[in-house]
Amino acid sequence: MDPSVLLEMVAGAAPDRTALGALTYGELQERARSVAGGLAGAGVRHVGYVDEYSETVPVLFYAAATAGLPFVPLNYRLSDEALRAALARIAPAVVVAGQRQRQRCAGIEGITVLGPDELPAGPAGPSGPGDVSVLLFTSGTSGEPKAAVLRPGHLCSYVLSTVDFLGAGEDEAQLVSVPPYHIAGISTILTSVFAGRRIVVLPAFTAQAWVDLVRAESVTHAMVVPTMLGRILDVLQARGESLPALRHLSYGGGRMPAPVVERALRLLPHVDLVNAYGLTETSSTIAVLGPQDHRDAIAASEPAVRARLGSVGRPLPTVELEIRDAAGAVLPPGEPGEIFVRGEQVSGEYLSHTATDAGGWFPTRDRGWLDAQGYLFLDGRADDVIVRGGENLSPGEIEDALLTHPVVDDVIVLGVPDTEWGEVPVAAIVPVGPVADEAALERELQAHVRERLRSAKTPARVVVRETLPHTDTGKALRRVLRAELVIEATARDS
Repeated sequence: MDPSVLLEMVAGAAPDRTALGALTYGELQERARSVAGGLAGAGVRHVGYVDEYSETVPVLFYAAATAGLPFVPLNYRLSDEALRAALARIAPAVVVAGQRQRQRCAGIEGITVLGPDELPAGPAGPSGPGDVSVLLFTSGTSGEPKAAVLRPGHLCSYVLSTVDFLGAGEDEAQLVSVPPYHIAGISTILTSVFAGRRIVVLPAFTAQAWVDLVRAESVTHAMVVPTMLGRILDVLQARGESLPALRHLSYGGGRMPAPVVERALRLLPHVDLVNAYGLTETSSTIAVLGPQDHRDAIAASEPAVRARLGSVGRPLPTVELEIRDAAGAVLPPGEPGEIFVRGEQVSGEYLSHTATDAGGWFPTRDRGWLDAQGYLFLDGRADDVIVRGGENLSPGEIEDALLTHPVVDDVIVLGVPDTEWGEVPVAAIVPVGPVADEAALERELQAHVRERLRSAKTPARVVVRETLPHTDTGKALRRVLRAELVIEATARDS
């Protein structure tokens, strides 16, 4: 089975149900088939997209699937050089680009650039599943982006194991407000269509626009990344709104501070909150902290249950998950290590190589640990571990401690070189308001961490920033911040 079959099933069973904008599911399928006919005659190997999310994305995705071609949404925020290099890797290709992006994509051998209103059309021919459904270039937070390969079996396995066919009510609407090149932008197309849910698109996120669109379109389901949720809550609180139509709000893509989740539970008590943890290479979600988990945790007096609000929940039933040490041994509950996963939805494959081992296990490069009941807690990327005097320190643990201080709005902790210890933790914070005395605040926050953790985990320095570098899906860009701090330290010491 391939993704085009999922749309065909829904269009056959509920052709008149609204799918996207003014299109019904029957019309969406016919539009995708027509574009697929045009793509099939273009002599290309890939179908690219370079722009903000729009109603063109689902059409193009299912058209590519129908034509048996990989869909490749690219990050329009890349530099011209990086974007053109990525486009050259997928030639020959038809690339649909927005008005502001077309010139950036022009003049590359093997790349035919079209506007969203210029989609090719042709007679619908016999469809057949392609070998690859999607290529997604990873965010590259730790180096050169890799092209992750997602095949039909990976995507369909995820959908069929997590969504009921036509399980959505006709009044349900899913808001898509994440970038099209993020795995959540792809998985939302798949799951919303198979459920029969209407898709509403927000091309460019602002908290005000998000709230306005949720209200105007009576959106019932939405997904946000950590950097979005706090801003949305600020708008809701300022306006005194509660978004009564909203029923289900999932979040993921990066670490979500527990205080933000607690605030969401207070401001949106009628909404089911879901923390979804997944990766590009796993076709989206592999672990879920469900609505009842959230409610149980916030109401709990037992510390272990309360702490689960900071977890990403338990693995999906169709996914196997292990925590391993550096030697590859499986660790018991409570012991931190690297997260390995296995399952039909797990690809672990790139254009350049396959990362899974002989047993099908994929090393996520994320660190974490499981509690006694199987709840997964993340400790950050394996490359982010701070090695202080031979001891491994988790930046996530220190960040969580700092976020419990009322002055700290955002924080990134990382290791910087130190002549005595090799590395020491340094915290960069965004304060809630103006700081009169940064030296005094540094001492106060160091004491705050020391009381909750211990001396070795206390930041050697605390620096104040107006903003911190993150990807647009909320992941901390530690390498960018580390470079800035090293330059500052060198200048200070010289």
